[in-house]
Amino acid sequence: MNYILLLVGLAMITFCADMLTRGCVGLAARFRVPEFIVGLTIMAIGTSMPELTVSIMSALKGSSDMAIGNVTGSNIFNILIILGICSTLRPMDITRENIRRDIPICIGVSILLWFFTSDTLLGMGAENKIGRLEGIVFILMYAAVILYSIRTAKGEGEASDDAPKMGVVKIVAFIILGLAGLIFGGNLCLESATAIARAWGVSEAIIAITIVAAGTSLPELASSISALISGKTSMALGNIIGSNVANILLILGTCSTITPLTLGEITQIDMLMVIGAAIVLLVSALVIGRRKITRIEGLSYIAIYVAYVIALMK
Repeated sequence: MNYILLLVGLAMITFCADMLTRGCVGLAARFRVPEFIVGLTIMAIGTSMPELTVSIMSALKGSSDMAIGNVTGSNIFNILIILGICSTLRPMDITRENIRRDIPICIGVSILLWFFTSDTLLGMGAENKIGRLEGIVFILMYAAVILYSIRTAKGEGEASDDAPKMGVVKIVAFIILGLAGLIFGGNLCLESATAIARAWGVSEAIIAITIVAAGTSLPELASSISALISGKTSMALGNIIGSNVANILLILGTCSTITPLTLGEITQIDMLMVIGAAIVLLVSALVIGRRKITRIEGLSYIAIYVAYVIALMK
């Protein structure tokens, strides 16, 4: 039954991702909002709802490592697997603004997460945790990052005057129904995949970083591929970067404000992998692909993730 539910969830995610993408493209065209910003905000927050739901529920149940592992695993999965798959399907262009502003922000918040969870290493406490004060800082920083990105992105990649316009009601319906379907389908995949993993005897920490993280990232995967197929590479990239920033600042900020989070079995290596994945993206864009993620780079991303998961299992 779990295998059947997993397939049903995947089918729902695929259908609703296309609906969400069409709604976001319609929004960008009608209101002349840069596609990257639509991906960074509406699409990113919407596709991060499964992570938010799972992390808050885990935190309330006292499973802090599940909440943190879900976010760290999702961020690693988003860059190495989702961008890896997308760029393997079609090389992705990266703008100067992405290199100067967006990817560095992603790296910066990843480093901040490591700093806030390194109490024992930095001599600031006997336990690695994210307290309520850090949670409030995360939330305030998220609001600042979104406002800064919107202000500095005005005029970037706006829809042309002859772009097809979609009705406002249809746009809202597509976005709401698409998000609802993605969240429901993502939770369905998550629960069934987790049950399968536990039947195989996999530990909860590894489940959080791999199975749960991959399951809650399925909306990002589906919506990014859908946007890529539609030729909206900037929206797909904005979705991934925006989701990673939202995962750390908004989701962990909200969870740790509700109840302080401890790392538990999540290690510093996992935290450094979050930073490393973002740095790999920057180096890839600057040095290797020259403002482009090529198919070879995409395959390399996937190989790095596979090596990481194999190392976790040992």
